[in-house]
Formats: sequence, C-alpha cells, structure tokens
Amino acid sequence: MFNIKEEISAYESELIALRRDFHENPELGYREYRTSKIIYDYLKKLNIDVINISITGVVGILHGEAGEGKTILIRAGMDASPVEEKTGCIYSSKIDGVMHASGHDGQMAMLMVTAKILSRHRKEIRGNIKFVFQPNEEETGALEMINNGVLEEPKVDAAMAVNLWSSIKSGNLGLSQGPILGTTEEFELKIIGRSGHTSAPHMGRDAILGMAKVMDAVQTLETREFDPMNPITVMFGRVHGGNARNVISDCVEAGGTIRFLFPDEKNKKEEVLKTFERIVKGVCLSMDLDYSLEFIPSNPSLINNPELVSIMRESSVETFETDENIEEFKSLTGEDFAEFSQKIPSVMVFLGISNPDAKSGFPAHHSCFNIDEEVLKYGVELEIRTAMKYLGRD
Repeated sequence: MFNIKEEISAYESELIALRRDFHENPELGYREYRTSKIIYDYLKKLNIDVINISITGVVGILHGEAGEGKTILIRAGMDASPVEEKTGCIYSSKIDGVMHASGHDGQMAMLMVTAKILSRHRKEIRGNIKFVFQPNEEETGALEMINNGVLEEPKVDAAMAVNLWSSIKSGNLGLSQGPILGTTEEFELKIIGRSGHTSAPHMGRDAILGMAKVMDAVQTLETREFDPMNPITVMFGRVHGGNARNVISDCVEAGGTIRFLFPDEKNKKEEVLKTFERIVKGVCLSMDLDYSLEFIPSNPSLINNPELVSIMRESSVETFETDENIEEFKSLTGEDFAEFSQKIPSVMVFLGISNPDAKSGFPAHHSCFNIDEEVLKYGVELEIRTAMKYLGRD
C-alpha cells in the first residue's frame, strides 16, 4: 500500500484550511448551497463522478480500477447549527446566529482530503467508494438521502463515518459493536385545564400543576417501568403556560425527548411510547384534566456491525500504532447515521478532539464548541485505511 501518512502530511494545511473556510461560512440544513458547490467542484477536479441529491447533498463515486468488488459509503455531515458562536477564534462564523457546533466542518474537510488521496490510487482499488456529503444531519437528512437512492447505483454494501467527539481526549477513539447510540423520539404535549382566579383554585383546573406532576411521573419509565440496566431518559426542553401571576392557566405546552438504548430497540419502541402516554393519561384523569400528545420520530439506534468494528480497530492500530487509545463507547445521543445502520452493515467511530490547549472540550451545540485540528489527519487516515481494508477483503 502507498505511504498513507506521508500523503496525508502533504495535504494537512489544505485539510485545516478547508475546515476553517466551512467554519467561517456555516449554513443550516438544506441551505448548504455554498458548501455544496465547493464540495461538488472539488470532487469534479479529482475526476470523480459527482451528483447532487436531496437538495444540497453531494455524492461522489470513485470507481476502482483493480477489478469489480463491493461498494463502501463514507459519510460526512454538512449542516451547521442555529447557535451564536462565542469561541473568539480568528475563523469564527461570519453568520449571526449560525455556527458549526458539532464538527461537520471537520467531517467535510476530512472526507474531501480522503477523496483526493484515494482518487490518486484508483488503480489499487477494487470496487467502489461513495463519498457522501449529507445535508440536514440535525434532522432527517440521512433518511431523505436513502429514500432518494443513495444506497443504489451502485448498490452500497457497507457504510462508515468518523464523528468528532469532544467528551473523548484528543487522539483517543470511542469504538464499540452493537447498539451504541440511542433511539430518540421527540414529543409535543399539551395539558388542558380550566382557567380561573388563583384566589379560588377549586373553581379551575390547574394545567400548570398537572404538567408539573406529569414531568415528575414520567421519570418512572427508567426506574419502575423498564429494566434499569437499559438506559432510558425523558427530558423536557421547553415548557410554556400562563399569562398572569394571578390567573390559573388553562393550558400548558411542553416539548421534549425520550431517549433509550435497548438491545431489542425495534420491539421496545412501541412499548415505551405506550407506557409514556399511559402515565400522562393517568395523571390527567386523577386531576380532571385533558391532554393532547404527538410523537415525532427522530433517530433509531445506531448499530455498529462487528465485522466493520474489527476492520476499524485494525485501521486504528495502524494509524496510532497502539490499541490503548480505544475506549468502549455508548451514548444516548441521537445521530441520523443510524438510518444507514438500519439498512446495511455500518460503523461509526468517535474520534476524540478534547484538548485543553485548543479549548476544544465544550459539548456539541455549545457556543464555544471547537475542534482540535491536530486530530483531523487521523480521521483521514482512518477513513482511507478502513475503506481499503474493507474493499481488499474477499
């Protein structure tokens, strides 16, 4: 195999420049028009077949010239987040209220340089590589691309992604097999009561108190309703009700998430949602309140394929020359790469970026989120080695 480290080193300044350009010019989901054009033109210059898909998505297809074989997909997210940046870095976002706060700028830069290097060695590649730049990762971008045929022509046999993770020390990896990221279900809940004066609470039906009791009662999903060895968490991210201090509110609205990570996620999801509603209904019945509840599907569990995890582990050992930096990893975070993992064998590895010197330990979606750029070259190497190993196997 060609000298991977040497070639990556030659492009490291370009890798960082690409990342910083994307960081300065963030775009929200399905609005990544500038980003999309830069990526499209970049891949075209590499003589890679390129198409646009799902509004702003870009797919590059590299056909190996060493013979027919399988097809592996490598994915990078494209969209930024609606967050006002406060990092103070010289390449801060130029767009008010929008920043790359989850590492997609780094993902795109890594995948572009991966594509450049692999395109130089297409004669050594058997099979195909799809470089997928996915819009709207924060919502439903992956499923949209799947519905638009990204796994076909040529048919994709496996998928991989390198995620940049700020809760892991720079240069370490989070890598586990099986279900690793939780199922996420969003909800909108309305508690409906009857208004009245706070001096006569018995004449009204207090929707605020009802919502408070619901918020407390649904926490029993984890501790009383399901096996506590399987994580489940219910969080309310928004609550609104009432217009005056001396008026009993007749309506309170709330929105939140239910996240869980069960080995048999497909069978448990319906049971979790039914149990959640049963608790809501029970509280409302006890207080003579009404309710409306809407579930909004988000991400299923992300499942790492054991064979691909093994290949990724081999690639990591060659990249870092040790296996002592590999950590077992599971989280209730949602990631829509999970949609790929529900369709085909997939692997996502979490590359640590937390470095006090780079001030890169803030969590995703924080206004001070940043990347330790020193680790980007490792992401490129992991992508190249894993793709080559997978396609090189019978």
